[in-house]
Amino acid sequence: MARPARGFFISVEGADGSGKSTQVRRLAEHLRAMGHDVVVTREPGGGGEGAEALRNMLLNGPADRWSPMAEALLMYAARAEHLDKLVRPALRDGKTVLTDRFADSTIAYQGAAGGLGEARVAALHQAVVGGDDPDLTIILDVPAEIGLARTQRRKGLETRFEGKGEAYQAKARAAFLDIARAYPLRCRVIDAGADEETVARAVAKAVDAALQSRA
Repeated sequence: MARPARGFFISVEGADGSGKSTQVRRLAEHLRAMGHDVVVTREPGGGGEGAEALRNMLLNGPADRWSPMAEALLMYAARAEHLDKLVRPALRDGKTVLTDRFADSTIAYQGAAGGLGEARVAALHQAVVGGDDPDLTIILDVPAEIGLARTQRRKGLETRFEGKGEAYQAKARAAFLDIARAYPLRCRVIDAGADEETVARAVAKAVDAALQSRA
């Protein structure tokens, strides 16, 4: 029996408060309506019990709980589990994998905003991810002050990175835009300052175009 063609890997990125979780949900609904077999996941986490334990360690607690290097190592430990246990198997089965954050977040947060530097993150990336980068990355762009204002309206845990402040978030936002400029074939920047419906339409249009160009 012939194996299915490799699936399509989509990551949704952006600074905190950019609306990623909402747009991932909306995009999954759109893709399923178009007939795609969609696996929705997230980072850190998404790779089973171990990756979820690392998520809790990374996203909760005081803002200074970890150094940028420790954060990056924990992120890539969780990412290794995510790739091996969920992403790669799903892609081998021909599924569309949609993840809320992936490796660009480590470049933006630990590499740029945290000051770890691109070279150190790149070495970790090569060791863990190799050639399994997303086929398409949607970057939801919103000014740091707007994003943080949105996060303050949310309740619950996992607020550690928001606690690092506006200057940190602004550096992360700038890094995401730098990534988009460096990888124009993979990345699409969407203005996330608009209302949810407008953003969802723009995201769906960008994804549809990428899928059509692949066919």
